[in-house]
Amino acid sequence: MRVIGLISGTSMDAIDVAVADLSLDGPTVVLTPVEHAEHPFPEELRRPPTSAADLCVLDTRLGQAFADVAARYRGDLVSSLGQTVHHWVEDGRCLGTLQLGQPAWIAEATGLPVVADLRVRDVAAGGQGAPLASTLDALWLAGFAEREGRPAVALNIGGIANITKISPEGVIAYDTGPGNALMDAAMTVLSGGLRTQDTDGEFARRGQVHAELLDRLLADPYYARSAPKSTGKEHFNRAYLDRVAEGLTIQAEDFLATLTELTVRTIAAECEGTVIGSGGGMRNPVLVESLARHADLRTSDELGLPAAAKEAYLAALLGFLTWHGLPANVPSATGAAGPRPLGSITPGRYPLRLPEPALTAVTALTISTTSTISTMGRRGRQSDGGDHART
Repeated sequence: MRVIGLISGTSMDAIDVAVADLSLDGPTVVLTPVEHAEHPFPEELRRPPTSAADLCVLDTRLGQAFADVAARYRGDLVSSLGQTVHHWVEDGRCLGTLQLGQPAWIAEATGLPVVADLRVRDVAAGGQGAPLASTLDALWLAGFAEREGRPAVALNIGGIANITKISPEGVIAYDTGPGNALMDAAMTVLSGGLRTQDTDGEFARRGQVHAELLDRLLADPYYARSAPKSTGKEHFNRAYLDRVAEGLTIQAEDFLATLTELTVRTIAAECEGTVIGSGGGMRNPVLVESLARHADLRTSDELGLPAAAKEAYLAALLGFLTWHGLPANVPSATGAAGPRPLGSITPGRYPLRLPEPALTAVTALTISTTSTISTMGRRGRQSDGGDHART
């Protein structure tokens, strides 16, 4: 079946969409990338909500924005990871998580069923609700790690950086700390709001690492916590930077160089073996060059999965697994009590017709470059998913 995956990451720089043909071949999911794109994130939706009224407006407007993007593509199912607006963590335990982007608007605009709210079931089962990228990574890279004869680490650098480690001992995944979040916050402040990111690492390349600031940043207790763990912009934000840099006078270029080094150091400290990178941070040449000096760094493109769209393809995969009644979390990665199907389903224009639940546990994922499945059909029409589910 053809699934449209949607996500807006913690950087809130775009709405990412990916269309994938997905099928089950026994215990293997076959994923064929069809197309992917980035659509501008509405500027007026960047402001954090401060009241219930604001929250209602944001949920609605985000849902409409996601709906506008999804309606441009053809598929059988939409799966939306939405926009995370709060990830509630206390003493290392995730107590709740909130993703906005009301799926009813997507279903109304496309006529397709929508799988959404994908994190909270894992949280309810005692997990962190993140990083859900571990689901794709664990299925995709197990064979790679075995062939290489050493661990494989899947790295995603968004607003927050996360990794999935795959080795003979099993799978673990967690957020390493800030990816682009602190760099973006600093650039926004230092430019007076004229720039929201250090494009191509322009400022960082001209700067020098400020040793005292880096020491203060690395002293954050988050880095010493054991996995599973997760974090977000609730912690690593502008106010955090103000506290850490209090009393220091630092040039803008040095500030950006130091924050880039922080991201590199906290990622590299957790990586061994081959590191397969994806996410927006991989477009920052200064960050990538520095990270490559610490790790055997490759991109997911080299293995057939577009690095720029990996999280959107992840969203498509999670929705596909839910649609077929399959667990979509990795308990050893998130800390959940066990495997769980994720998300809730909003029906589309036609009566909801789920396929028979898959009876074989999924243990692998293959990226195919040749589509042998024809599921495009007429936009807005729901297939039952059953005929397209198996080969």
